[in-house]
Amino acid sequence: MTLIHALASSRRARRAFSWPRALMLTAGLLGLAGNALAGSILFIGNSFTYADKSPVHYYRADTVTDLNSEGIGGMPALFKSFTVQAGLNYDVYLETEPGVGIDWHLDHKTGIIGQRAWDAVVMHGYSTLDPKKPGDPAVLVDTVRRMSDLLRARNPAVDIRVMATWPRADQVFDAKGAWYGKSIDAMTHDVRAGYDQAAAATPGLKPVIPVGEAWLRAIQTGVADGNPYDGIDAGKVDLWSYDNYHASAFGYYLEALVVFGSVTGLDPRSLGDNECSGFELGLSTAQVAALQQVAFDELATTHAVKPAPLKLPKPSDPVRCVSAR
Repeated sequence: MTLIHALASSRRARRAFSWPRALMLTAGLLGLAGNALAGSILFIGNSFTYADKSPVHYYRADTVTDLNSEGIGGMPALFKSFTVQAGLNYDVYLETEPGVGIDWHLDHKTGIIGQRAWDAVVMHGYSTLDPKKPGDPAVLVDTVRRMSDLLRARNPAVDIRVMATWPRADQVFDAKGAWYGKSIDAMTHDVRAGYDQAAAATPGLKPVIPVGEAWLRAIQTGVADGNPYDGIDAGKVDLWSYDNYHASAFGYYLEALVVFGSVTGLDPRSLGDNECSGFELGLSTAQVAALQQVAFDELATTHAVKPAPLKLPKPSDPVRCVSAR
């Protein structure tokens, strides 16, 4: 039995929602130190941020500000949706370009990125660390430091985080891939090691956002299939899109949950299995609950979130889902 099936069975009997309990827990969570709780947040990245090859690409684009005016919603729009449902007030911005690392943004977009003093920034580099030298973190280490200097010149107190991206199935299972003959685990750990080096070389960065490890955890716990090239096992989700490179709606949803928990310090499970965006994207309540659990379990390994699985009102109510915009 997969975790998704188990969660579907265990959630047939639901507890009644208690507003007093929710308010108490929310008040306690908002007091968490070391997390960015509301304000302006900028996402700097590439197609892994703007959710290419998925319905998340243009999802709720009217709720965020695309600094390139391309009408993108992407993962930042999911983050915005989660924070609204959690009662937090973030102004969400994104600056993205396909197939590039942080070096490209430094070369072409410093005017846009440096236009204001951001309260928080989440950024990531190219999916193989370096497109010319897969697995080599040198460019990432240098550019994370330089981008951080640019951001701190406008706001010395800016909350800066780097996001370790997911392993690419095409890089592992395709003979042309840089990790061919190795494993999903190996690519996950190599990419994370690069981000750890970048964080260590840049004083003041917040802990690395473990998106890649969350993907690996989803595979190891039976929530997701680990090899899309041999078909998808029944009862499991495919985190990759049809190109086995980018993410599916499931993958971007998991990415956004991990970012939400990392940035706010809130338990992703607090959104509940009837969470609005999952409902709108066509995920089942069991799939939503399973992905929220994976995100929480990964973040809990470093005490990045405080356990608080309160359930918000049913977002499957169309009125509340619309209001979450």
